[in-house]
Amino acid sequence: MRDRDGQRVLRVKGRVLVGPDEVRDELWAVDGRITYERPPGADRAQTVTGWALPGLVDAHCHVGLDRHGPVDAATAEKQALTDREAGTLLIRDAGSPSDTRWIDEREDLPKIIRAGRHIARTRRYIRNYAHEIEPGDLVAYVAQEARRGDGWVKLVGDWIDRDAGDLTACWPRGEVEAAIAEAHRLGARVTAHCFAEEALRDLVEAGIDCIEHATGLTEETIPLFAERGVAIVPTLVNIATFPDLAAGGEAKFPRWSAHMRQLYERRYDTVRAAYDAGIPVYVGTDAGGSLAHGLVAGRSPSW
Repeated sequence: MRDRDGQRVLRVKGRVLVGPDEVRDELWAVDGRITYERPPGADRAQTVTGWALPGLVDAHCHVGLDRHGPVDAATAEKQALTDREAGTLLIRDAGSPSDTRWIDEREDLPKIIRAGRHIARTRRYIRNYAHEIEPGDLVAYVAQEARRGDGWVKLVGDWIDRDAGDLTACWPRGEVEAAIAEAHRLGARVTAHCFAEEALRDLVEAGIDCIEHATGLTEETIPLFAERGVAIVPTLVNIATFPDLAAGGEAKFPRWSAHMRQLYERRYDTVRAAYDAGIPVYVGTDAGGSLAHGLVAGRSPSW
């Protein structure tokens, strides 16, 4: 039902778990926003009694992307519907080359908070996914994607360096500091893909807001994250693929292969240590690319 101002009003009766120590007997939804105060027009509201399960959040998901790069709108719609059917109603899209703004007009699809398109070093990320640039262009591209996204920018913080034969940091400290400062000036936060240890200290000290995967956290960097409130999204469903990735690259890049296995083997200890230190930890599946959509419900207990 709608009130006299045309707003949709719904009354929900039942035990509402507001927090660990707060329970209420009802709530009101006014044009989709929850309030615990009786709104004007409440006498015209529809009342429902029972229970409701809030939608899940996937904090690292890619709508509009598959293993080959950007996809068409029909495929992106199917991805979003798959996530919705698994219970996801809010997605933080951690980088996509596709324009999915049309999803915002669909009330039947999850809400998406976008990070623009990935920003990576030249030839150091998955083909067709990212803007592949050199450090001198980083600030300009971060500004561009800050304006394109919904308050987030996604960097590729490390990737295999074929000359070194292992994971190495992608960006010099000075350039990444300037880029993060520019994003913050524009009102956006910055997150970065990071598997290894090397890039983490520079990124945190440069002011980054979040790290994706974060398998390289150590006793030295965990306190820095906790002190500065830098969040992590471990994506353990992605990290579960590390042994297969390592096996595929072992002949050509043995150091990288061994490193990936080490990161995999200590993954649970790493996330536990981060959580115990007070680092904010969020659930993310890394759906899109090579991973299926709709996995968040089964993965939430283990991030």
